[in-house]
Amino acid sequence: MTDLTAGAQSVDDVRDGYVAMTRRKRVYGGILLILFVALMAAGFRTADRRNAGSFTDGLHRVLDYPAEVLSEAWDKIADMPANLVTYFPALVETLNIAAAATLVGTLAGAFLALVSTRGLAPWPRLIPLFRRLADICRAVPEIVIALVLIFVLGGGPVPAMIAIAIHTAGALGKLFSEVNENASLKPVEGLQSVGATWTQRMVLGVIPQVGPNYVSYALLRFEINIRASAILGFVGAGGLGYELRNAMSWGQGRYDDAAAIFLLLFATIVIVDQISGSVRTHLTEGTQKGTAA
Repeated sequence: MTDLTAGAQSVDDVRDGYVAMTRRKRVYGGILLILFVALMAAGFRTADRRNAGSFTDGLHRVLDYPAEVLSEAWDKIADMPANLVTYFPALVETLNIAAAATLVGTLAGAFLALVSTRGLAPWPRLIPLFRRLADICRAVPEIVIALVLIFVLGGGPVPAMIAIAIHTAGALGKLFSEVNENASLKPVEGLQSVGATWTQRMVLGVIPQVGPNYVSYALLRFEINIRASAILGFVGAGGLGYELRNAMSWGQGRYDDAAAIFLLLFATIVIVDQISGSVRTHLTEGTQKGTAA
């Protein structure tokens, strides 16, 4: 009779191998953690030396500026409603920048995702090219793109919108591509068998499957873009960020304006977050119910 266990590892051998592998992972993880902490400490010391003042020397003053802003805003609390009305058009401009950038970036990201997903791409050999293009779009920070565009186009909301749209296209292109990989290819193959074009296959066979996830990611990106458009205002791209930079640069006497701008931005982000969160939850639950059915 043939011994079926001949050449097979015993339970003890398997256990010892697993324990040894676990120990090696822990050792490697500990070494990486030590290196990471050492690099962070070295980088902090280098940055602290190059600063005009030491971080530890100024740590006790970290709340001085917020205290000055709140104190002046409280003293001029009666002017707060008028300030909110004054800066509301800048808020609308910020929302317009974020909305337009999200729309353009979503469309561009969807295209990049469709042409860089295996099984869906019309030009399979160009998949690496489109993936690297998406990597470049999301690797370059929005503020760098905005600075270049401001130099070319001048200050205003247009450079900010283009900069945010480029970064959004790269970020959503990656997310959408991962969603596309989980889509069923049967509808695409069925449409191809009856002579449908690539656009028809994508619109009729893929988009209905991935549409809810696309919208969910786009709404999440819209929240991020509101913050990004406010930040880009500091480099002359318009909106609330531009007004906030002017108020903060002026110093005392305009801190009540800065407080009003902060309040507008905070309230807007909270409201948009709540609305988009509820919409995303509704879309996710609807997708899960449809899949279960």
